[in-house]
Amino acid sequence: MTGHLLDRPVWHALTGSQRACATGTAPALRFAPDLGLFAAAADDGPAALTELTALCPAGEMIGLVETADWPMPPGMTLHRRALCHQMVAERPRPPEATGFDILDLGDGDAAEMLALATLTQPGPFFARTHRLGNFIGVRIDGRLAAMAGERMHVGPYREVSGVCTHPDYRGRGLAGALMPIVAARIVARGETPFLHSYADNHAAIALYERLGFRLRSPITFTVLARP
Repeated sequence: MTGHLLDRPVWHALTGSQRACATGTAPALRFAPDLGLFAAAADDGPAALTELTALCPAGEMIGLVETADWPMPPGMTLHRRALCHQMVAERPRPPEATGFDILDLGDGDAAEMLALATLTQPGPFFARTHRLGNFIGVRIDGRLAAMAGERMHVGPYREVSGVCTHPDYRGRGLAGALMPIVAARIVARGETPFLHSYADNHAAIALYERLGFRLRSPITFTVLARP
Protein backbone atom coordinates (compact mmCIF):
# COMPACT_ATOMS: atom_id res chain seq x y z
CA MET A 1 0.00 0.00 0.00
CA THR A 2 1.27 3.47 -0.85
CA GLY A 3 0.32 6.98 0.17
CA HIS A 4 1.16 9.51 2.85
CA LEU A 5 2.85 8.11 5.96
CA LEU A 6 0.04 9.45 8.13
CA ASP A 7 -2.60 7.56 6.15
CA ARG A 8 -1.39 4.51 8.11
CA PRO A 9 0.21 5.95 11.24
CA VAL A 10 0.20 2.78 13.32
CA TRP A 11 1.84 0.65 10.64
CA HIS A 12 4.53 3.20 9.88
CA ALA A 13 5.23 3.79 13.58
CA LEU A 14 5.58 0.07 14.33
CA THR A 15 7.72 -0.66 11.27
CA GLY A 16 9.83 2.46 11.83
CA SER A 17 10.96 4.39 14.88
CA GLN A 18 8.83 2.42 17.34
CA ARG A 19 9.64 -1.09 16.15
CA ALA A 20 10.97 -1.90 19.62
CA CYS A 21 7.47 -1.23 20.99
CA ALA A 22 5.86 -3.80 18.68
CA THR A 23 4.80 -7.38 19.08
CA GLY A 24 3.85 -9.67 16.20
CA THR A 25 5.33 -10.84 12.93
CA ALA A 26 5.91 -9.11 9.59
CA PRO A 27 2.32 -9.36 8.24
CA ALA A 28 0.79 -7.70 11.34
CA LEU A 29 2.07 -5.79 14.36
CA ARG A 30 0.64 -4.18 17.47
CA PHE A 31 1.93 -2.06 20.30
CA ALA A 32 2.74 -4.16 23.35
CA PRO A 33 -0.54 -4.45 25.30
CA ASP A 34 0.64 -2.32 28.25
CA LEU A 35 1.74 0.41 25.83
CA GLY A 36 -1.28 0.74 23.58
CA LEU A 37 -4.36 -0.67 21.90
CA PHE A 38 -3.23 0.00 18.33
CA ALA A 39 -2.43 -2.61 15.71
CA ALA A 40 -1.98 -2.72 11.94
CA ALA A 41 -1.56 -5.22 9.12
CA ALA A 42 0.80 -4.91 6.19
CA ASP A 43 -2.12 -5.14 3.77
CA ASP A 44 -5.73 -6.27 3.62
CA GLY A 45 -4.99 -9.74 2.27
CA PRO A 46 -6.19 -12.91 4.04
CA ALA A 47 -2.78 -13.83 5.47
CA ALA A 48 -2.19 -10.40 7.02
CA LEU A 49 -5.73 -10.19 8.40
CA THR A 50 -5.36 -13.64 9.98
CA GLU A 51 -2.15 -12.50 11.66
CA LEU A 52 -3.95 -9.39 12.88
CA THR A 53 -6.53 -11.56 14.61
CA ALA A 54 -3.74 -13.60 16.19
CA LEU A 55 -2.42 -10.46 17.89
CA CYS A 56 -5.62 -10.14 19.92
CA PRO A 57 -6.22 -12.75 22.66
CA ALA A 58 -9.76 -13.97 23.21
CA GLY A 59 -11.79 -11.53 25.26
CA GLU A 60 -9.59 -8.56 24.41
CA MET A 61 -9.54 -5.75 21.83
CA ILE A 62 -7.25 -4.00 19.34
CA GLY A 63 -7.61 -0.64 17.61
CA LEU A 64 -7.00 0.31 13.98
CA VAL A 65 -6.29 3.86 12.75
CA GLU A 66 -6.67 4.01 8.97
CA THR A 67 -7.82 6.44 6.29
CA ALA A 68 -9.03 3.60 4.07
CA ASP A 69 -11.86 1.18 4.74
CA TRP A 70 -10.50 -2.02 6.25
CA PRO A 71 -11.95 -5.52 5.93
CA MET A 72 -13.04 -7.32 9.09
CA PRO A 73 -10.32 -9.76 10.20
CA PRO A 74 -11.57 -13.34 10.65
CA GLY A 75 -12.92 -14.14 14.09
CA MET A 76 -13.20 -10.48 15.12
CA THR A 77 -16.28 -8.37 15.84
CA LEU A 78 -16.79 -4.63 15.62
CA HIS A 79 -16.80 -3.00 19.05
CA ARG A 80 -16.68 0.64 17.98
CA ARG A 81 -15.98 2.77 14.94
CA ALA A 82 -15.46 6.54 15.15
CA LEU A 83 -14.59 9.19 12.59
CA CYS A 84 -11.64 11.31 13.65
CA HIS A 85 -9.82 14.36 12.39
CA GLN A 86 -6.11 13.93 11.82
CA MET A 87 -4.53 17.35 12.28
CA VAL A 88 -0.99 18.59 11.59
CA ALA A 89 0.73 21.74 12.85
CA GLU A 90 3.32 22.96 10.37
CA ARG A 91 3.67 26.17 12.41
CA PRO A 92 2.30 25.55 15.90
CA ARG A 93 1.59 28.53 18.12
CA PRO A 94 4.58 29.22 20.39
CA PRO A 95 4.20 28.57 24.12
CA GLU A 96 3.21 31.49 26.29
CA ALA A 97 4.08 32.31 29.88
CA THR A 98 1.86 30.52 32.38
CA GLY A 99 1.04 31.13 35.99
CA PHE A 100 1.81 27.58 37.06
CA ASP A 101 4.79 25.22 37.10
CA ILE A 102 5.17 22.78 34.22
CA LEU A 103 6.51 19.43 35.36
CA ASP A 104 8.14 16.64 33.40
CA LEU A 105 6.29 13.39 34.16
CA GLY A 106 7.71 9.89 34.26
CA ASP A 107 7.49 6.46 35.85
CA GLY A 108 6.97 7.93 39.31
CA ASP A 109 3.79 9.60 38.07
CA ALA A 110 2.52 6.63 36.07
CA ALA A 111 -0.29 5.61 38.42
CA GLU A 112 -1.68 9.16 38.57
CA MET A 113 -1.36 9.57 34.80
CA LEU A 114 -3.31 6.37 34.20
CA ALA A 115 -5.96 7.40 36.71
CA LEU A 116 -6.38 10.82 35.09
CA ALA A 117 -6.61 9.32 31.60
CA THR A 118 -9.07 6.68 32.79
CA LEU A 119 -11.26 9.39 34.30
CA THR A 120 -11.18 11.80 31.36
CA GLN A 121 -10.86 9.37 28.40
CA PRO A 122 -8.59 11.36 26.05
CA GLY A 123 -8.03 8.12 24.11
CA PRO A 124 -6.58 4.69 24.81
CA PHE A 125 -4.10 4.92 27.71
CA PHE A 126 -2.47 2.01 29.48
CA ALA A 127 0.04 1.30 32.24
CA ARG A 128 3.12 2.17 30.15
CA THR A 129 1.65 4.47 27.50
CA HIS A 130 3.61 7.32 29.05
CA ARG A 131 6.82 5.62 27.89
CA LEU A 132 5.96 6.19 24.21
CA GLY A 133 7.16 9.80 24.48
CA ASN A 134 7.73 12.75 26.76
CA PHE A 135 4.88 13.88 29.02
CA ILE A 136 4.42 17.07 30.98
CA GLY A 137 1.81 18.08 33.51
CA VAL A 138 0.55 20.52 36.09
CA ARG A 139 -0.04 19.80 39.77
CA ILE A 140 -2.47 21.84 41.82
CA ASP A 141 -2.60 21.25 45.56
CA GLY A 142 -0.50 18.14 45.04
CA ARG A 143 -2.91 16.58 42.51
CA LEU A 144 -2.16 15.93 38.87
CA ALA A 145 -4.55 18.42 37.32
CA ALA A 146 -3.63 18.15 33.64
CA MET A 147 -1.16 16.48 31.30
CA ALA A 148 -0.12 16.22 27.67
CA GLY A 149 2.49 14.17 25.88
CA GLU A 150 3.55 12.17 22.86
CA ARG A 151 2.48 8.82 21.44
CA MET A 152 3.14 7.64 17.86
CA HIS A 153 6.35 8.51 16.03
CA VAL A 154 5.77 8.28 12.28
CA GLY A 155 8.81 9.24 10.20
CA PRO A 156 9.21 13.01 10.61
CA TYR A 157 5.89 13.31 12.49
CA ARG A 158 5.32 13.00 16.23
CA GLU A 159 1.86 12.66 17.73
CA VAL A 160 0.62 14.93 20.52
CA SER A 161 -1.57 12.77 22.73
CA GLY A 162 -2.86 12.10 26.22
CA VAL A 163 -4.11 15.67 26.54
CA CYS A 164 -6.53 15.83 29.45
CA THR A 165 -7.60 17.93 32.42
CA HIS A 166 -9.22 16.75 35.63
CA PRO A 167 -12.85 17.95 35.78
CA ASP A 168 -12.11 19.88 38.99
CA TYR A 169 -9.60 22.07 37.15
CA ARG A 170 -11.21 22.70 33.78
CA GLY A 171 -11.68 26.23 32.54
CA ARG A 172 -8.22 27.37 33.62
CA GLY A 173 -6.54 26.95 30.22
CA LEU A 174 -4.28 24.12 31.35
CA ALA A 175 -4.51 22.01 28.18
CA GLY A 176 -4.06 25.11 26.02
CA ALA A 177 -0.87 25.89 27.92
CA LEU A 178 0.59 22.37 27.89
CA MET A 179 0.04 21.52 24.22
CA PRO A 180 2.19 24.33 22.75
CA ILE A 181 5.06 23.23 24.99
CA VAL A 182 4.78 19.64 23.77
CA ALA A 183 4.54 20.86 20.16
CA ALA A 184 7.52 23.21 20.57
CA ARG A 185 9.67 20.36 21.89
CA ILE A 186 8.68 18.25 18.90
CA VAL A 187 9.58 21.07 16.50
CA ALA A 188 12.91 21.58 18.30
CA ARG A 189 13.80 17.99 17.38
CA GLY A 190 13.14 18.73 13.71
CA GLU A 191 9.80 16.92 13.68
CA THR A 192 6.23 17.99 12.89
CA PRO A 193 3.44 17.64 15.48
CA PHE A 194 0.21 15.88 14.59
CA LEU A 195 -2.77 14.65 16.56
CA HIS A 196 -6.11 12.88 16.34
CA SER A 197 -9.44 14.15 17.64
CA TYR A 198 -12.89 12.66 17.49
CA ALA A 199 -14.67 14.50 14.68
CA ASP A 200 -17.62 15.39 16.92
CA ASN A 201 -15.42 16.91 19.64
CA HIS A 202 -15.90 20.42 18.34
CA ALA A 203 -14.54 22.18 21.43
CA ALA A 204 -11.27 20.25 21.25
CA ILE A 205 -10.92 20.82 17.50
CA ALA A 206 -11.47 24.56 17.99
CA LEU A 207 -8.69 24.59 20.60
CA TYR A 208 -6.33 22.68 18.34
CA GLU A 209 -7.01 25.11 15.50
CA ARG A 210 -6.17 28.04 17.78
CA LEU A 211 -2.88 26.29 18.54
CA GLY A 212 -1.99 26.01 14.84
CA PHE A 213 -3.23 22.53 13.95
CA ARG A 214 -5.06 22.07 10.65
CA LEU A 215 -7.05 19.15 9.26
CA ARG A 216 -4.91 16.88 7.12
CA SER A 217 -7.36 14.06 6.58
CA PRO A 218 -10.40 12.34 8.03
CA ILE A 219 -9.33 9.06 9.58
CA THR A 220 -11.23 6.19 11.15
CA PHE A 221 -10.56 4.72 14.59
CA THR A 222 -11.91 1.16 14.74
CA VAL A 223 -11.94 -1.00 17.86
CA LEU A 224 -12.20 -4.72 17.20
CA ALA A 225 -12.98 -7.40 19.79
CA ARG A 226 -12.14 -11.08 19.72
CA PRO A 227 -14.88 -13.07 21.49
